Amino acid sequence: MSLKLMYITNNPDVASIAQKCGVDRIWIDLETYGKEERQKGIDTVKSHHTIDDIKKIKPFMNESELLVRVNQFNESSINEIDSVIDAGADIIMLPYWKTIDEVEGFIKAVNGRCKTTLLLENKEAVNIIDDVIKLFDFDEIHIGLNDLHLSYGMTFMFELLANGLVDKLCEKFKAAGIPFGFGGIARLGHGDIKAELIIKEHYRLGSTRAILSRSFCDIDKTESIGMIDKLFSEEMKRLRDFENDVSSLPKESLDQNHEMVIRTVEKIVQDRTGV
Repeated sequence: MSLKLMYITNNPDVASIAQKCGVDRIWIDLETYGKEERQKGIDTVKSHHTIDDIKKIKPFMNESELLVRVNQFNESSINEIDSVIDAGADIIMLPYWKTIDEVEGFIKAVNGRCKTTLLLENKEAVNIIDDVIKLFDFDEIHIGLNDLHLSYGMTFMFELLANGLVDKLCEKFKAAGIPFGFGGIARLGHGDIKAELIIKEHYRLGSTRAILSRSFCDIDKTESIGMIDKLFSEEMKRLRDFENDVSSLPKESLDQNHEMVIRTVEKIVQDRTGV
């Protein structure tokens, strides 16, 4: 089974291209609360999407699902969630939750009207994950490496793959039968850690979801819609062909890849910190 791939865009033309090329989910990102402060100084995507973007994209979605990330749970969340569902979301993602009450409020607000996914992004969420799994019915979970590594005061987001935390979380999700994913992937041959290494980690851990990072197709740096179409067509085929090869690799090969990831992470951290 290949990874369910997600791509963030509010552009209907780009969304249609991504869908045509086999991207499983188009992601509208409404999250703004607290994100700038958490990720200050880091080159991450800061979205300016709106609920109207859901309405613009939805009519084009005949194969891909429409995923919407709302804001972390707050006094306006019930109204926001109602509006997102009315606009046509297939899946709603709750970011940066820290408490049982926040998860409970989210699940109750959605009330089974669409799929739910929890985005685990801080050490407080890690500390209560056993209770969250036991207490609530939700459809899936995603480990957000960007915010999670910041929460632990780490230098590099893939330290979480090297230090065993992602492994421990994935084992909990597998034991509970909850579909899960983590982080993002660049185009093959690209990324601080090459996409090939990260994709093998997904298969080693049993992950079934991944975000296509901005570097997979940065539309702000792409000259035309035709070039975007060409890039998606070529790179999605390469990625899926690579996945097909990885799916038949023995455990020993995936374990060796994990050791390479650890060594690569250690080198990057050393280079960035001088330690």
